[in-house]
Amino acid sequence: MGTIDHLTGLLPARMRSQLGAYAEAVGLLTEMRDPRVLASLGPSGVRGLILQRGKQNGHSLVPTQNTAHFDWRYPNDHPEMRELYTRAKHGQWDADTAIPWHIDVDPLDYDVPILPEGFLDIGQLAEAGVRLDRAETARFLYSITSWMLSQFLHGEQGALFAAAQVTEAVPFFDGKLYGSTQVMDEGRHVEVFHRYLDEKLNKVYKINDNLFVIIDALMRDSRWDMKFLGMQIMVEGLALGAFGTLYRLTKEPVLRQLLKMVIQDEARHVHYGVLALRDHFAKNLSDAERREREDWTFEVALLMRNRFMAWEVYEEWAEGTMSRNRWKYFVMNSPGMEEFRTVMFSRLVPNLRAIGLLSKRMLPHYERVGLLKYMNGASADQLTAEKMLTDLDEAGGRVVD
Repeated sequence: MGTIDHLTGLLPARMRSQLGAYAEAVGLLTEMRDPRVLASLGPSGVRGLILQRGKQNGHSLVPTQNTAHFDWRYPNDHPEMRELYTRAKHGQWDADTAIPWHIDVDPLDYDVPILPEGFLDIGQLAEAGVRLDRAETARFLYSITSWMLSQFLHGEQGALFAAAQVTEAVPFFDGKLYGSTQVMDEGRHVEVFHRYLDEKLNKVYKINDNLFVIIDALMRDSRWDMKFLGMQIMVEGLALGAFGTLYRLTKEPVLRQLLKMVIQDEARHVHYGVLALRDHFAKNLSDAERREREDWTFEVALLMRNRFMAWEVYEEWAEGTMSRNRWKYFVMNSPGMEEFRTVMFSRLVPNLRAIGLLSKRMLPHYERVGLLKYMNGASADQLTAEKMLTDLDEAGGRVVD
């Protein structure tokens, strides 16, 4: 091992970093225990983590496969879903008028920061050799902010396509009616995140490899419930937590209003996922199918956790000076990123409990990676967007310093 490390150390910094990324990808894929999960996520893992198909061109071609479910009876077959559809109709908003786009945004303004200076532990960077003065620190936070919002944008495009697929594939008609409102919601979210990045920050990062893997796998999967599980519960559930954290921390008024409007939509989306999967998983899955979904969900949770390592910012600011392991430690232990993970998984894990995917068999695995502590929180069907926003506003004074 010492010889390998010595030889690796002779390589250029960019090549060393790339080898480290490949090693992490291979390690993640080889840890998948269920062969059906490996068959589902493995090819997407190769395309995203090894081949980096999300970064090679300005577009990606992803073959899709699902069966459209028509119902010529037009039944009122899910009263809770019909109520959600009614709420969604009333909750539609116009991005042009609901957000104060006329306000100028300066991402380097110390008095109106998008992220508080203490969001990241800049001292850890200095210890690793990446020394930033105050102006450079502001630009570094600007990069982190642009990177996070870029991943939100890319995730919303994935949600847009997944919502369209689910709307045609879901077997209950009230779900199709609600799904049509989510397609509109997701299109609006793509609009507002791209507009903010393009007009206010003037900086968009490419899609993170881990996020590409998840979107690629969901687009290719032919099963409607897996698309629901991956997008409505996993991606949307974690995004809801991330949006809430950023809403609480930012002092920038345009972004804060944008996030407030998006949070109201996202709360419905995750609620939709819980309603759709709760009964389906309880009544229609074999033991083998349930085990596959439990294992798949756990592996995707790990991918989502790694999604927020900000490797693209590492390559821009620290590659060649700071090792990948040191950067990972920096991100994992910075105050703001710790809060991001806490809030995100405190939203996700209760939803997994609500739909029946936290069996006794899975509890030790969630305990091992530190996620079981979120199990007893409120699930999406027990929360409203209004309650979430009220709690966030009340907590607004407790910002990372």
